[in-house]
Amino acid sequence: MSKVWFVTGSSRGLGREFVEAALSRGDQVAATARTAESLDDLVTAYGDLVLPLKLDVTDPDAVRASVTRAKEHFGRLDVIVNNAGYAQVGAVEELAGQDLRDQLETNLFGALWVIQAALPYLREQGSGHIIQLSSAAGVMAMPLSGAYSASKWALEALNESLAQEVAGFGIKVTVIEPGGFATRDGKNPDPLANGHLSEPNPVYDGLRQRIAAYAGKQPAGDPAAAAQALLKLVDSDNPPLRVLFGQGFYPMLQQVYADRLKTWADWQDLSAQAHGPLDRENR
Repeated sequence: MSKVWFVTGSSRGLGREFVEAALSRGDQVAATARTAESLDDLVTAYGDLVLPLKLDVTDPDAVRASVTRAKEHFGRLDVIVNNAGYAQVGAVEELAGQDLRDQLETNLFGALWVIQAALPYLREQGSGHIIQLSSAAGVMAMPLSGAYSASKWALEALNESLAQEVAGFGIKVTVIEPGGFATRDGKNPDPLANGHLSEPNPVYDGLRQRIAAYAGKQPAGDPAAAAQALLKLVDSDNPPLRVLFGQGFYPMLQQVYADRLKTWADWQDLSAQAHGPLDRENR
């Protein structure tokens, strides 16, 4: 049976690939973007299968109106894809308060507004699948990504709690953690060139150069392949809570988690000291 999708950030990149993959197999999609004109070609190609919606996810009233319109237009909602977002790039010392607030407004609160708007409809149906686009930066933080990683780590926690809260209503939740994908001119986007940059402090210029050189050597994933993987994910009867898209970060994440476990183990004596006597409660 065909599915009805609601996808944010549909104008380009992975969001556009997800929308086109769903439409290509006959699914119906409410595709949102900050400018409706960026979706005109989808309407031309797929006609009534697509409902184009102008949406700024930082506006909770607009989000509720868009989700309601999509539900009323198609009659149901099966797959909610929280894809809208951007990367704020800068060392922690360089971040202006507004940089971080804007990052969280889009990446975290924007996703929250969509989830809250869609949940009443999904609960009523007794089904639905919420897909959250996170990042490999959602489980490991790298230099110059403090704001971006903070938003993605928060999304990981939000959706992990959500998954446990809504499982009893027949609603599934999956957090996708992509690595680098060739979403711009067939190349892996350079975060220092394509992200929102904080006001630079020259003391971090050397770090910026090293990261740019490293990013340029990383293999970029194929967005079209990611879209086909997403179709398999939403068709699964038992989808995972978390899944990596792409291969480049998997070895790094294995080492990150191994290091965390080792550090906790190495400092267990101090952890026990911080707790105090185990029989304290019985005194």
